Amino acid sequence: MLRSMTAYARAAEEAAWGQAAWELRSVNNRYLDVSFRIPEEMRALENRFREHVGARVKRGKVECSLRLQPAAGEESTMSVDAALAGQLVQAARALAPLAPGAEGLRLGELMRWPGVVRMAPPDPARLEAPVVALLERALDDLTATREREGERIREMVESRCAAIEEIVAGVRARQPAIIARARERLHERLAEVLEKLDAERVEQEIALLATKLDVAEEMDRLDAHVAEVRGVLRQRQPVGRRLDFLMQELNREANTLGSKAADAESTRASVDLKVLIEQVREQIQNVE
Repeated sequence: MLRSMTAYARAAEEAAWGQAAWELRSVNNRYLDVSFRIPEEMRALENRFREHVGARVKRGKVECSLRLQPAAGEESTMSVDAALAGQLVQAARALAPLAPGAEGLRLGELMRWPGVVRMAPPDPARLEAPVVALLERALDDLTATREREGERIREMVESRCAAIEEIVAGVRARQPAIIARARERLHERLAEVLEKLDAERVEQEIALLATKLDVAEEMDRLDAHVAEVRGVLRQRQPVGRRLDFLMQELNREANTLGSKAADAESTRASVDLKVLIEQVREQIQNVE
């Protein structure tokens, strides 16, 4: 199953222990690169989260974000830093004579002061199982999205493979006529001096020219590479790098075909092949 590296997924849950939401974003990357943005109290579980992502995603840059809101209760009891609050009150009293008309420190302002009222962190051990299960749900969604996009890429690659095969078949069908025309042109050029030349040597030169114009091997290799691409598309493991290598091989054969082109049609075929190969290469940059 072909998978794209570009996808987005979100999974959220609300339960007695509170609310949690995972957001996963993945883009193309040469290797697997996983990063996390999670609450500090859950940082001890990061390695386990990373193992779950690594088991499902083999290639790409994946950004994982966890938002956690514990429910009111034992895990989220508030605590007050009385010492800090007292220092703030004393500072307000000390400043009051300097600004007689200024309004005094209000209780609401005191409670909003950073660090005065704090929420007790949740127990990671209690939240581990539900948060990991929620991550798996997000990974299910991410994988499904990557597979849907991969299917669209596969259809595009298949259509380009069919177009490449059509061009190759056309070039192969024209080869006998191309060599025959080249042979005829060479005979015409040598017609005036043919009597002065060794006829056997002339035939040797014609045979050498025909060999230089023969692109049968290139056509066979193009067909073989296209067949290999189709075989790779049916594999279930990540195949992005192999497809990229095959595009390099296809492009090499297309360039050789262009260098051996003996007529405008062959030159055009070489250009058309390279355009198709480049279209595929651009798409498979997103394949896992």
